[in-house]
Formats: sequence, C-alpha cells, structure tokens
Amino acid sequence: MGVDSLLTNKKRCIAMLLAGGQGSRLGVLTKYRAKPAVPFGGKYRIIDFPLSNCSNSGIDTVGVLTQYQPLELNSYIGTGAPWDLDSLSGGAFILPPYIKGGDAGQWYSGTANAIYQNIDFIERYDPEYLLVLSGDHIYKMDYSLMIQYHQEKQADATIAVLRVPLSEASRFGILNTDAEMRVVEFDEKPVQPKNDLASMGIYVFSWKRLREYLAADELDSSSDHDFGKNVLPAMLQGGEHIFAYPFSGYWKDVGTVGSLWESNMELLGLHPEITLRDAEWKIYSRNPNKPPHYIADTGKVSNSMISEGCEIYGEVRNSILSAGVVIEEGALVQDSLLMQGVFVGRGSQVARSILDENVRIGHGCKIGGAVGIAVLGTAVQVADGARVADGDWLEPGITVDNKGGKLA
Repeated sequence: MGVDSLLTNKKRCIAMLLAGGQGSRLGVLTKYRAKPAVPFGGKYRIIDFPLSNCSNSGIDTVGVLTQYQPLELNSYIGTGAPWDLDSLSGGAFILPPYIKGGDAGQWYSGTANAIYQNIDFIERYDPEYLLVLSGDHIYKMDYSLMIQYHQEKQADATIAVLRVPLSEASRFGILNTDAEMRVVEFDEKPVQPKNDLASMGIYVFSWKRLREYLAADELDSSSDHDFGKNVLPAMLQGGEHIFAYPFSGYWKDVGTVGSLWESNMELLGLHPEITLRDAEWKIYSRNPNKPPHYIADTGKVSNSMISEGCEIYGEVRNSILSAGVVIEEGALVQDSLLMQGVFVGRGSQVARSILDENVRIGHGCKIGGAVGIAVLGTAVQVADGARVADGDWLEPGITVDNKGGKLA
C-alpha cells in the first residue's frame, strides 16, 4: 500500500482557511506576524474564531494556508490540539506555498490560486463539499447549517451574507438575489451598490464543480485568481447554481486598528455584542501556563477582562489585559487593550491604546488620550515621564525618551 493511499480518508466536507494575509492596515501590529495571529480578547488570537467554529461544527479536517510572516502563526496552531483538530482521521494542516515538481514555485497570487495550489491536499480526502474561510474575522457560526442549506438548495456554490449599512456596502462584494436567495448578480466592491447584502468571504462549494473552474481560472493570464473578482462571476456566467446564505449574528472584519480596538471593547459589559462565555459554543485557544491573576488591596478593576498571571496594583477601567500584565500602584489604564507581558509603571496613564506584547511603560508616563488609538508595537520601551500622543503608532522595539524623541 502506497503512502498516498494510507493518507486517503474520504470526507464529506473539509475546510480551507485562508490565513496568509499581511494585514497592512493594522500597521505595527502585523510587522512581524500575520493578521490572523494578532491577539484578541485577552487570551485568544483572531484565528481562534474560525478554528473553533470548525471544531464546534463537526469539521475535523482543516488546511491552514499561510504565507506572510508565518512563524508565529505556525507555532501557535501546532498540531491543532487546542481546537480538537489533532485526530488520526483529520487534523489541522499548515499549507504554505511550495515548489511542486520541476516548477519554480510561486507565492499564492489570490484566494482562488491558493486553493488551486493545494488541490493535491484536497484530493486526498475526496470531499463532496469544500468550505473556504478567511482567517481574520471575529464571529461565531455553525458551518454545518450552511452546508445543509447548500445541500438542500442543490447548489454549486453558497456564499454566507449579512446586511451592512448601505453607506459601507462599497467595501464588500455585494450580491443581488431573487426571491429564493439564488444569486443573479455579483458586484465586487461596487462604487454604487444596489443593495446591502454583503459577502462574508465564507463559501461552500461542491468540490468537483469548483475544481473545474479553478483549473480554468489558473490558465487565464488576465485573472487576479480571486474568488470574488473572478471565480464566482465565472460560475455565475456559466449558469451554475449559486445561493446566498443569510447570517444575522455578530461578524466583524478586524482589518484596521480602529475595528480591532472596537471589537475588543464590544466584549465588555453585562450584555456584550459577542460573548466569550458561551458554554454551548466555546472559543478555544492555546494559552500560556500562568498562575491566577492577582489584584492587590491598592488595585481596582471595573468592567474589564483580566487574564491569568496579571498583577494589578493600580486601576483598570473598561480594558482587556492579556496574560502576565503588570499594572503598578498609582497607574491608570482605561479603554485599552494590553497584550501579553506588558508592564505599566507607577503613576502612568494609558488611555485608548493598544500595547503589543512585552511593551514596558516607565513611571509617570502618559500614553494616548481621548482622540484616535495609540498603538505601541512589540517590546517598545517608554522612559520615565515620556508621552505618546493620541493616535501615535510606534514601531516594534524602539525606545521613547522623556522628551518625546524616538530612539532606534
């Protein structure tokens, strides 16, 4: 028995998770990591949401397509054990671009090309359906219901959609449908959208049909090799059955600093817009082994999420702290997101800010303010008494002196 036959394990559906995005609009937060690896909600990363959705939906085979700055993301996913994706019959598989045979090899040149380059992996499982996901959105969704909908409609492709404000519709792929939700027109980021039904970048395909269109698209030198721009319009023009699948829950593209900060803040309060405390639909993650957090007599915490290993001697308001954060006595942190290992010194004030991992704030500093979001990259050092202005972005590893200068 050959190696290929040993690896073959037919599946009804497998997922392909596109996680290679650079996320340039997140600025210094993605200088050394892929966007899906950006920390979120104190103890998670963005990619935890689609991976957990797969696990909760009964999808046990997930290909994770990486490209930009993949080291941190690859290490984080590992064997897929935190998401129960390490079984013998399935698993989480890291799929970077690679050289095949005598080819020179190439980067993934678009979403469709990324799937095309991994046809051999998909064929190992001979799936009836292929679920294509983005690795950089925050939401909870039962994919098994979407697959069932796809099957009932006898669709060739099904696109998850949600309604967005018409003023924002030009940022999305917009679908025009008939009364049965069959797609009759697809406009990728139209200047003047006809309606508010936006694609979420979540697709279910009948695999054998999609394979034909991927092969044809790859031969088209004028194509961007993108699902929204090329493959789906080609399928529509070819008369394939394409349906829209309505989704009404929380969903956010955290592709900008503003949306990332906003989505984290939406986790707070008695009735958050998306809850992480749902026992029926857990979000799984890989977490550091830290002791319980500690709040001293001088410490005060209100409307905040505090992760393991934190030490609070000052005050924290309306903020999210990842593991191992230390807030010294007399310091105030409010409306902010502090990632793992951040230190805030005595008497410092941090407001409307995102502090990346291992940032160190000295004594008597003032970071951020009431306008914009201040962002400090990994391991930034802020000297005693220094100021970082509202909306300022600091590159990873720099030192800020107490006169506001930035030192390499």
